[in-house]
Amino acid sequence: MCIQSCKHPLGAAGHGRMKMRQSQAETRRQNVAKRSMTKEAKQLAGLIAGLRKSLDGIHKERTSTKLSGAEMGLLDERRNNLLLTIAALDDRLSAVQGLIDLGRPHIIRVH
Repeated sequence: MCIQSCKHPLGAAGHGRMKMRQSQAETRRQNVAKRSMTKEAKQLAGLIAGLRKSLDGIHKERTSTKLSGAEMGLLDERRNNLLLTIAALDDRLSAVQGLIDLGRPHIIRVH
């Protein structure tokens, strides 16, 4: 039995297919990342909307009832915390939408 050696360099056989598979895998990763980021953007938008509703509720409570100084202070503190949270989530949403718009989606990990 005679075994002939290949005339092309090692690893060159099927190299075109390998590139195609890598390209398909990269496209798949991009699509998964885009779906993930789109889902995150929708969740952030919903969360921000809910927090803004809470902010409106605090505003109404603050103006409609007669409150003591301590109660007013607590509502102010809650309002300030909500405003900071909304601002941070708005920044995150803006970053996610920017990456999607640029066509450079990737999975953003938060630790």
